[in-house]
Amino acid sequence: MSVLDAPVATAAPAAPTTRLTPVFVALKLTLLRNGLRQSSGRRAAFIVSLVLTLLLAAGQALGLVLLRGDEHAATVVVLLTGVMALGWAVLPLFFPSGDDTLDPTRLVMLPLRPRPLIRALLVSSMIGIGPLFTLCLVVGSVLALAHGAAGIVFAVLAVPLTMLLCVALSRAVATANVRLLNSRKGRDLAVLSGLVIAVGIQFVNFGAQRLGQAGGLSALDPAAGVVRWLPGASALGAVDAASDGSYGVAVLQLLITVAALVALMWMWQRSLTKLMTSPDGSTLAAAEPARKESGRGGLSALLPEGRTATVMQRGLRYVARDPKTKAAWVTALAVGAIVPLLNAIQGTGSVYLACFAAGLLGMQMYNQFGQDTSAFWMVALTISSPRDAFVELRARAMFLLVITLPFTLAVCLVTAAMVGDWRSLPGALGLSFALLGSMLATGAVTSALFPYSIPQEGAFKNVAPGQGGLAWISILGGMLAAALLAAPVIVPTIWMHLSDHHDALWLMVPGGLVYAALIGWAGLRFAAVRTARRLPEILAAVSKG
Repeated sequence: MSVLDAPVATAAPAAPTTRLTPVFVALKLTLLRNGLRQSSGRRAAFIVSLVLTLLLAAGQALGLVLLRGDEHAATVVVLLTGVMALGWAVLPLFFPSGDDTLDPTRLVMLPLRPRPLIRALLVSSMIGIGPLFTLCLVVGSVLALAHGAAGIVFAVLAVPLTMLLCVALSRAVATANVRLLNSRKGRDLAVLSGLVIAVGIQFVNFGAQRLGQAGGLSALDPAAGVVRWLPGASALGAVDAASDGSYGVAVLQLLITVAALVALMWMWQRSLTKLMTSPDGSTLAAAEPARKESGRGGLSALLPEGRTATVMQRGLRYVARDPKTKAAWVTALAVGAIVPLLNAIQGTGSVYLACFAAGLLGMQMYNQFGQDTSAFWMVALTISSPRDAFVELRARAMFLLVITLPFTLAVCLVTAAMVGDWRSLPGALGLSFALLGSMLATGAVTSALFPYSIPQEGAFKNVAPGQGGLAWISILGGMLAAALLAAPVIVPTIWMHLSDHHDALWLMVPGGLVYAALIGWAGLRFAAVRTARRLPEILAAVSKG
């Protein structure tokens, strides 16, 4: 039975619980100070992050203050605050390890009641770079909107309410999903945050261009009119309403924020109580026996017996189960499709932008052995000759082609349909095939010559310490070599366009396929000999992390 279910007589007295908040604040400061004492690099990183955050926050606050008196100031402030509140809600899902000091599962065995505990956690959560940045943004926002005595009064109330709402929202979401975030699925979600960032940048770019075409900030007024009634931005909307003399609207919007804060605190307390009193999978026996995999199904049923089928199945399992491999593939697929399609939607697209997808997918061939991490020793035991190495590398390339070839073909066809330029489609297909074959060749070679380890810990640690130079040489050098190797297809394609021989572009499709097959085969052969000779060095390099 957890301490939260204990009788009242065994609970801590009321007086000590009232001092829980300063204890947690002191604990947060102590842990922060002790963490900075661990290494000079960590101190330097914290100081740099703090300085950059302060500079960015000061710039944002100054920009908001300069909007004071502008007719669109309320639109900018309300939407910015809404986005900031949304960020507080979703960041715990993508960065679950961002604040280990406030993980509620660490407090399960302590005699603490949920209500004073959430108060202490709420106050101590105000300490950090994120809350400091948010405070500067909120203060700049109210300075841009507050006019008159009523506006100042509502501004004084809006600042702490907005801060409390953002932090409570973040903690409520994190607590409700803490067991998910500590599981393998949670680590997958954290790693896939890179996908969200990459895709989000493309949509932000698209939105900015559309905003410029729409005639400025006035196009955002309808959206701001809706967002100002949502809890994350309603307190700032109340400041604007009070400054305009709409006191009834201001009171109602402020009450929305207060009601949302109360609801979040209640949800947080309920999630915390459930988390600290209910057992998890580590304390319960499995309800059902583990299911055993039997037989060959799916893609494996279509593959021949032997090493090729085994290697291809292993690659598919990496994509399905390894968080970093999954993130790399999903990001490449998503961004490779978004870039040409969004440009086509905006009317600035070209069929040849579809080659971007082939380039991103071809990068998955780089550092093949590093993707295996320390488990590569099991693969190394099966390689005793260049022939074994060639079969291994060929099977890895075939696995990549199973995904990349149909995806590249689909992106080229869809882009051509959206742009309406079917004459250039054969050239784009030929270039994509040649680029993909060249990257398979150079990826195999650099995997043998410049292998590096990929650490398992950390969502964004993709290179082991001391191997950054190898990674840069492998990726950038390999991509440059791939572009040079694809020149025999790039040059005639450009010549056909410049000389207006569009009818001959169809030759690039079989030409690109044949050239890709030949250059890929040659690269795999060359890499196989180097792999067989350098097995001890490769194993030492990929096992470093």
